[in-house]
Amino acid sequence: MRITCRKDILAERLAVVGRAASTRAGMQVASGIRITATGAEEPLELAATDLELSLRVPADAEQVHEPGSVVVPARLAQEVIRALPGETVTLAADGPARLRVSSGSGEYALHAFPADDFPRLPEPDPERSFTLDRKAVVATIEQVARAASRDESRPVLTGVLVHFEAHALTMAATDSYRLAVREQPLEGGAPEPLEAIVPARALQEVARLAGSGEGGIDVVVQDNLVGFDIDGVQLTARRIDGQFPNFRSLLPDSHTHELTLPRAEVLDIVRRVGIFARQNAPVRVRLAAGELTISAQTPDVGDARESLPTAFNDEPFEIGFNPDYLRDGIEAVGGDELVLRLISPLRPALLKGRGDDFWYLLMPIRLT
Repeated sequence: MRITCRKDILAERLAVVGRAASTRAGMQVASGIRITATGAEEPLELAATDLELSLRVPADAEQVHEPGSVVVPARLAQEVIRALPGETVTLAADGPARLRVSSGSGEYALHAFPADDFPRLPEPDPERSFTLDRKAVVATIEQVARAASRDESRPVLTGVLVHFEAHALTMAATDSYRLAVREQPLEGGAPEPLEAIVPARALQEVARLAGSGEGGIDVVVQDNLVGFDIDGVQLTARRIDGQFPNFRSLLPDSHTHELTLPRAEVLDIVRRVGIFARQNAPVRVRLAAGELTISAQTPDVGDARESLPTAFNDEPFEIGFNPDYLRDGIEAVGGDELVLRLISPLRPALLKGRGDDFWYLLMPIRLT
């Protein structure tokens, strides 16, 4: 393989695809990026996989002198290409395990991996593809995926349950301490109801790639994988096997107190007060006549307390929350108003927006 590319384009594409390269020891070739040049009329393909998540990214080449394929160490290749002095770069495979890089007056040589050793990438069936509205998908992921667990001992909870159907998209995630659910109406959607548990990391990568762009996102759901095509970038993730919790049964049918609060103001208070919630200390939310008070205290650190007026005229009520989880929930709620529904200090609180199909259920912390 021998190709010439614009340095800035190649560096940007390597940064995108490198997010899927494995960081685990034991399979060196999976820590690399495969660069494939098929011919003068075709773009390059950059590919990476950690065996759970795979990315294929197209990149334009100014010239393909000789087609071929090579696997380069992901992090080293990104650092070298980004630091090169010239505007163009030439990559030339010098045997199956060595890549020569030329730019300006610079000559560099990278140890590479044989392309034949690179893991086989999954192949979504394009015949099963359907298109979803990009903005709706991104907004739903950004609200829900933050509630997924990071504890690999419970794989199901590290994923997001995604239900595709005509004119609707539903996502749900929980780490057993909180639950986020969004039901998003769509103009299009899946031709038939489909459901899959998708790794939260994969969906967050979809949101990152889609950004604020225009157009749709093409989706494929198969027995063992879910694929997304975003502006020619193909992301594939292995589906997580298992039974996702029945999240609908967890949503409370009734509540004792409902408050409508200015979301931005409450969020700012929680951020400030949360600075003093250290060493697993909770943020305390206290309701009294006409007032809501948010406070936190940690020995050897200090304490904080802020209040704002609210329409509450019942017996005083105090409930505690994990400060990070509470902040996440308020951030995820859309709009200017935050609706807070409470039952008791030992029952979950429900956060949502006014007229929004998003729910954030948060378990309390028992106060002492």
